[in-house]
Amino acid sequence: MDLEQQLLLAGTRRHLFAQTGFGIGAVALQQMLAENSLAATSPHTAPALNASDAGDAMAVRPPHFQAKAKRVIYLFMAGGPSQLELFSDKPKLRELNGQAPPPSLMEGKRFAFLKGNEKLLGSRRKFQKHGQCGMEVSELLPNLGGVADELCWIRGMATDVFNHGPAKLFMNTGFQVPGRPSLGAWTTYGLGSASKNLPGFVVLQSGPRGPRAGATLWSSGFLPSSFQGVPFRSQGDAILDLHNPSGVNAGNQRTVFDFVRSLNEERLGTTGDPEIQTRINAYEMAYQMQSSSPELMDLSQESPETLALYGASPGKPSYANNCLLARRLIERGARFVQLYHTNWDHHGASENLEGALEQVCSEVDRASAGLVLDLKRRGLLDDTLVIWGGEFGRTPMGENRATIGRDHHVDGFTMWMAGGGSKAGQVYGLTDELGFGTVQDRVHVHDLNATVLHLLGFDHEKLTYRFQGRDFRLTDVHGRVVTALLA
Repeated sequence: MDLEQQLLLAGTRRHLFAQTGFGIGAVALQQMLAENSLAATSPHTAPALNASDAGDAMAVRPPHFQAKAKRVIYLFMAGGPSQLELFSDKPKLRELNGQAPPPSLMEGKRFAFLKGNEKLLGSRRKFQKHGQCGMEVSELLPNLGGVADELCWIRGMATDVFNHGPAKLFMNTGFQVPGRPSLGAWTTYGLGSASKNLPGFVVLQSGPRGPRAGATLWSSGFLPSSFQGVPFRSQGDAILDLHNPSGVNAGNQRTVFDFVRSLNEERLGTTGDPEIQTRINAYEMAYQMQSSSPELMDLSQESPETLALYGASPGKPSYANNCLLARRLIERGARFVQLYHTNWDHHGASENLEGALEQVCSEVDRASAGLVLDLKRRGLLDDTLVIWGGEFGRTPMGENRATIGRDHHVDGFTMWMAGGGSKAGQVYGLTDELGFGTVQDRVHVHDLNATVLHLLGFDHEKLTYRFQGRDFRLTDVHGRVVTALLA
């Protein structure tokens, strides 16, 4: 056989192997996908998601057991709300205001900015017990106080991380560095989405800037990128460049989409790469959203009474508008909607516990309570889980800055849940008389995430995804379901 014949035969073989999927690379890929499929279809994990069925990645799938919650709205207060100004009245702290903290309480503690010579700082806010549950809520959040019996209060929250970016990641992904899937991604991975023309996981932002750590907070990590959060704008087009440019009609666009789809499907058949299916899905989702998003974003369709309930104003971006959009999104089948509202980092100077805290509380109080009331009257609260909280709390000591403020604190802060099988009117957890730490019913971040997954119908130890040779989960190797928080 001469050289020309050898080259021709080699080329023919390469073409045959590439086109029929029998190349060495293709065989290896199919083997890996088969292993992932076997892992994913075991009783310990979510349903299989591989190249052969990637087109159904967002199809509705059953959880491990009967779920109380079908969807989640997560109200994330980025920066760390001060529990001592909002939810934890500490008379003893006021009594000892200006004194040095007891050395025994400071032993082993780490803080972001405190130098060790700071004094105890009592809150100047007035507190009142609300509802039959008797939850203490300050004057800064009167509307949330008014719905105290609708909420499940967690007053002994704890985390491991005291810097903003890593702490936000830890709260959202169970890990303090980027690369892990977020709670929203795990939720859509496990359950899929009921919406055909909206993403399953949507992110809405308000405040003067985006949250620290940015898009890694709603990332899909090593999960297929179909499950990552999609940021929406709260006015105008939900996503920029969603609509056709001048001169391009729907028919021409459909022709282009169909042609691109055929090319992508041909490539998918050759390589088996699930990310190509994600690309196909993204094109189709964008096409569907061109007709659905204008109606979704039009808050003027809501009654004046509903707009007043939230404090929303159509056409003006705000946290209130985002809360109303969150309700509209879950009505249309979105599985997980996460709102980020920034400017909760009150150390002192311009970011203080006086005017700055009052401002941000006024931005979220009415709308947060209005969302709970609106969901309840529409029959949506029973199977919609609402979560409210930040990445950590604030210290009982003040900071030595120009004006009054507090540093980051990882123990004894407050969050709340509503609906979705959580126990309404429950006040869970107790901190010491100075607010340094939890002395009863501590709930760690991993415990909270395990409990949220339980309400969604998942055993947090069995909702896993195989990556780089091991099974990963949201709660890592930790976490317990806090049954006292369940209705």
